Amino acid sequence: MAEPFNRRTLLVGAGATAAGLAGASALGLGVAGAASTNGPGRNGISKATPKKGGSLVFGVDAEESGFNPITARFDEVGVMYARTVFDPLTIINAKGTWEPYLAQSVTPNADYTAWTITVRPNVLFHDGTACDGAALTSNFEAQKASLLLGIILGPIVDSVTQAGPLAVTITMKSPWVSFPLYLAGGIGGQSAYMCAPSMLAAKNGGTTQPVGTGPFVFKEWVPNSHFTATANPHYWRPGLPHLDEITFKPIIDENARAEALKSGTIDIMVTDTPQIILQFRGNKDYAYIDDSAHIVGEPDMGCLLLNCGTAPFNNPTVRRAAAMAINRTQYVKEIDDNVLPVSPGLFTPGSPYYSATAYPNYNPTEAKKLVKQVERSTGKPVSFSFGSTNGPSAVREQEYLQQALQEVGFMVKTNIVEQNDLVNDALAGTFECLEWRQFGAVDPDLNYIFWSSTTILSSTLSVNMARNQDPQLQAALELGRTSTDASARASAYQTVNKRLAIDLPYLWLDRSVWSVESTLKVQNWNNPTTPTGAPAFGMIAGSIWPTQIWLS
Repeated sequence: MAEPFNRRTLLVGAGATAAGLAGASALGLGVAGAASTNGPGRNGISKATPKKGGSLVFGVDAEESGFNPITARFDEVGVMYARTVFDPLTIINAKGTWEPYLAQSVTPNADYTAWTITVRPNVLFHDGTACDGAALTSNFEAQKASLLLGIILGPIVDSVTQAGPLAVTITMKSPWVSFPLYLAGGIGGQSAYMCAPSMLAAKNGGTTQPVGTGPFVFKEWVPNSHFTATANPHYWRPGLPHLDEITFKPIIDENARAEALKSGTIDIMVTDTPQIILQFRGNKDYAYIDDSAHIVGEPDMGCLLLNCGTAPFNNPTVRRAAAMAINRTQYVKEIDDNVLPVSPGLFTPGSPYYSATAYPNYNPTEAKKLVKQVERSTGKPVSFSFGSTNGPSAVREQEYLQQALQEVGFMVKTNIVEQNDLVNDALAGTFECLEWRQFGAVDPDLNYIFWSSTTILSSTLSVNMARNQDPQLQAALELGRTSTDASARASAYQTVNKRLAIDLPYLWLDRSVWSVESTLKVQNWNNPTTPTGAPAFGMIAGSIWPTQIWLS
């Protein structure tokens, strides 16, 4: 797909307490299948004794706007930057449920309208100050007051109160069962990361010089060149990290990134480009893993984002005609080399949230009839502007889709914009149709703000960028957020999936597949553990953990 929205997305001591684990079980997260690998020893998991030392260079596909989780917008690269210098409060374990991480416990009251987070004792920020209840309180207060995270926390968080030397209590206006998943630090989970008070007090919130509790200490950042961090000698997890130094190097061009790995300029890389995936899948000279069958929650979905708040896509008939114009099976063959599956909706088969939908089948004859019908009723052609970014693959995809839409009678003018402008246009509503990718999350509730009618803030700002309003969908979102019953949550998000196939604010195309590949000297990059030593979930949507990596 085009440069995806989650490149700059708006977001986002002994283990779990009994209450915490009960909360995790109630969420009913879906984990499907096993990782796609190239054989034993090449799947980013090592049982050998780790070696200390060495420097790693990680090739990534985007640069970030900064490190402050309260103001920056993390994509999968931002998540890895954050995991380098910060720690999330919770972590997704190998079963797909949450456990405490930097937090010692995350405990709800009886009706899930208040959560108390207790941080582990004797944890220090990189500047030597304590990560304690006061620090937690100042972080959550700053998040609630911010423009970015305030969109998530403001409508539901009533108060933030220090609850003890190491604890904070966050009181909600209504039950929020999935709150701990916002603390796991994935896409949409920037509330997870605690900044040192000195960082928050610095100019621009210290976004260019982060101070966290993480396994590595910030060394330097030259935007669009590299970000380097060195091992934290006082890290609270004994024996970690193994590397002396890690450097992330943005290489935006996917072909150049692949060549950098082959030449040894970088040691490991991430990609979601089908043609690059095919270069490394099955290549025994590299370690490799992808998430074609290894999903927690829901993956990113490639789609067209339609503006339901303005013509022509405020007309449901126009949206239905556009959906019928696209042969998705042919699209994934011609554009994705059959690496990416056809998108059936938000969730993959095997997920508890998956449901069959009434999404329109490819039917160009019917699409032409619908376009003619609208032309007769309005007295003018059905025309719109179709925006995308200027990457070679994005332009190719746009040209394919433009032709398909024009063949059924639409007048389509293409518009090429910079990636940040694409996102700003979506938020401001100054678009009609955009090439898009979004919605990868460990739990559907993390996408609440993008689907909810409550986040259409004004005529000039909407986090529900499609501007879709559906009372049935909204009711399902509220049930999914507040229910402790796994079957009720599953039913709620099945309804969301079905309603989106009727409303059609997004025209589904394919579902993303992320892969990570490395030279064989890079060990254990897909084998994170919880603080108790139990297996945690590895790569999710292109993000891995740097903490446990070592070099042979």
